[in-house]
Amino acid sequence: MNAEELSALLETTGLPVTYRQWKKGSEPPPPYICYLFAYSGDFVADNQNYMPISNYQVELYTRHKDPAAEELVEQVLRENRLPYTKTEVYLDSEKMVQVVYLIRLIGG
Repeated sequence: MNAEELSALLETTGLPVTYRQWKKGSEPPPPYICYLFAYSGDFVADNQNYMPISNYQVELYTRHKDPAAEELVEQVLRENRLPYTKTEVYLDSEKMVQVVYLIRLIGG
């Protein structure tokens, strides 16, 4: 899976999706999803990058704790066999909850 396929997959949640951030003034009302490349963790063999492994952050933004929106994201990740870890923080400056799913795309 690559970044474009990940984007298409996230769009099946029915929530607005963008890469990294919305253009200034074009932010939709929450809930919405931003995703971004976090870092690579390529598998190395014979002194070379053998298998690309890209780690992505899928960030869900909501005004308040929103279990239904979280379930939309998690269901799509589970159905597509994308294991994830999950963290949550309240962003005081934005007055929003940010739920971050860390996922790994192998071979993309």
